[in-house]
Amino acid sequence: MQYAGVGGGSVGGVRGVDCDVLVIGGGIVGLSTAHALSRLAPGTRVVVLEKEPGPARHQTGRNSGVIHSGIYYRPGSLKARFAVRGAAEMVKFCAEHGIAHEVTGKLIVATERAELPRLHALVQRGRENGIPVRELGPAQIAEYEPEVRGLAAIHVGSTGIVDYGAVAAQLAESSGAEIVYGGAVDLISRRADRVAVRTTAGVVVRSRVLVNCAGLQCDRVARLAGDDPGMRIIPFRGEYYDLARPSLVRGLVYPVPDPAFPFLGVHLTRGIGGGVHVGPNAVPALAREGYGWGVVRPRDVADGLAWPGSWRMAARHWRYGAGEIRRSLSKPAFTEAVRRLLPAVTSADLVPTAAGVRAQAVLRDGTLVDDFLIRDAPRTVHVLNAPSPAATASLPIGREIATRALSILRA
Repeated sequence: MQYAGVGGGSVGGVRGVDCDVLVIGGGIVGLSTAHALSRLAPGTRVVVLEKEPGPARHQTGRNSGVIHSGIYYRPGSLKARFAVRGAAEMVKFCAEHGIAHEVTGKLIVATERAELPRLHALVQRGRENGIPVRELGPAQIAEYEPEVRGLAAIHVGSTGIVDYGAVAAQLAESSGAEIVYGGAVDLISRRADRVAVRTTAGVVVRSRVLVNCAGLQCDRVARLAGDDPGMRIIPFRGEYYDLARPSLVRGLVYPVPDPAFPFLGVHLTRGIGGGVHVGPNAVPALAREGYGWGVVRPRDVADGLAWPGSWRMAARHWRYGAGEIRRSLSKPAFTEAVRRLLPAVTSADLVPTAAGVRAQAVLRDGTLVDDFLIRDAPRTVHVLNAPSPAATASLPIGREIATRALSILRA
């Protein structure tokens, strides 16, 4: 059952709901968790609270739509295990439900000699993660992408594309959960046997287990529950362009990433609709849901400035950050970055399109959390870091979270 607001069953303007598991957050991870609960424990009463009027309005609905292979991630990490498994499961899920998708493969291209050792390291990492890769020279690059130039590349065949908003909508429909839209959580009261949650729309939900999948707001939800998450969400905006000449690119083309950062660099992605996305960069956002420089929320800025990790991160990575900001404010600079991979592109080929914001967890010492971060607390499971490739990995992540929630429920 899905509710656009808070109709029916209200007393004195407050609608009360009782359930076994309450999930806060209607993005792809929260909805996958609800879906997994219905599969692992049929009959479990699940409620999902989403503050927006529909699902997948933030990270899920604003990414580049890539089904990631898992090649980038440290062997044995949650990202590596869940992305490799999740990519195969995502393709199967889409096929079963008639969701448009395609396994396209992708190129990761080295354009400078200094990148060659990192490219070779990715080959080894891919093999350790069980991902088939093919090494390419310049002539072989041209066979895949005639307009792309590079010294060497690797082809990763298991990468694909999909509309994750459509996936989230299907998960919502298939989960059997009651999904209540249109109210942000503003109060959490946790007792020994139960958790009560109130929203700004006047809904009160009493649950035996709480799951925090609030994405950009997850650290705040954790603090509302009385838990110290040990991190803060620092929002990074990823700005995209559409390629006015999509015929320049056949598929997906990525640069060799810098292993010091959890960002993949400006890349070229042919989407499920046939257009080509270019981007994203990664610039600090002035609001947690700040999709442009003009969106400033003082509370969000103050939260970031008050966190010691923000200053330590900035001191450590200011050169990288300055380059990203330059490419954000200067279209010629952004074009120059794209031309490293695609020399034929011009500034006129790049048409601004919708941006996304990444919910990046930063520790007190300034470390950018690189893996998925899931922590248990009394009657609660907190998902504190689930940026890319969380959409790819959402089905196994959902099972992991659901398994933890059910263990609390059955204790």
